[in-house]
Amino acid sequence: MSATSGDAGSTVTVERDGHMLLMGLNRPAKRNAFTRQMIGELASAYGRLEADDDLWCGVLFAHGDHFTGGLDMLDVGAELVSGEFAVPEGGRDPWRLDGNWSKPVVAAAQGWVMTLGIELLLAADIRVAARDARFSQFEIRRGIYPFGGATFRFPREAGWGNAMRWILTGEEFDAAEAHRIGLVQEVVGDGAAAVARAKEIAGVICERSAPLGVRTALASAHRAREHGDAAAIARLRPDIARLTATADGAEGVASFAERRDARFTGR
Repeated sequence: MSATSGDAGSTVTVERDGHMLLMGLNRPAKRNAFTRQMIGELASAYGRLEADDDLWCGVLFAHGDHFTGGLDMLDVGAELVSGEFAVPEGGRDPWRLDGNWSKPVVAAAQGWVMTLGIELLLAADIRVAARDARFSQFEIRRGIYPFGGATFRFPREAGWGNAMRWILTGEEFDAAEAHRIGLVQEVVGDGAAAVARAKEIAGVICERSAPLGVRTALASAHRAREHGDAAAIARLRPDIARLTATADGAEGVASFAERRDARFTGR
């Protein structure tokens, strides 16, 4: 069963669909430009995803014609001056700059994908874009610079020259270029198709992959990235021993022996 939270004034819709949490940017009349309220609501949604052991994957998308036009500069001006964006109690930074994360996020984007929108995609694990998506890391043209992770994630994902080409000029690029440089993994028809494809990928993760295995794989990849291969190697065999001893580990072996799909429970 699906469950939706939020009221008529919500700038982010939150819907639970089985083991998925669907998080929708919901300020379409303003091209989903981020206000303080919107940042707080998205942070709360990400906090829910990370805290609930029965949620195994998140899907980030946007209502309307555009993913986001970036920040609503008039609303968040004071935060820009102070350099502080408050996260509500129980929330998590949706740009994932606040420590370790254990749940994968699949993101879908269409229309304008500006500034912090690119950084939301970079903070996700798998990204899908509609063919009409237009991207710009525009901050440099507003006298500031990207502060949501692009300065280190964009070069890592796209390569130094590709990232600097767009970060240092602020120029616009299209979905084909985003795919070429690895910012997105797939390009599909329109916004609805992008959301459907993101849900499909998240559904595969939730329905066919062992959630404890997913979390351990993510942790291993992050460990290697942050601390080097040796740190990840040191945990490989202890982690596999731990996973094998779980109920899902036993189910994985049984499903192989019985030649059927596994039925994982996250235990």
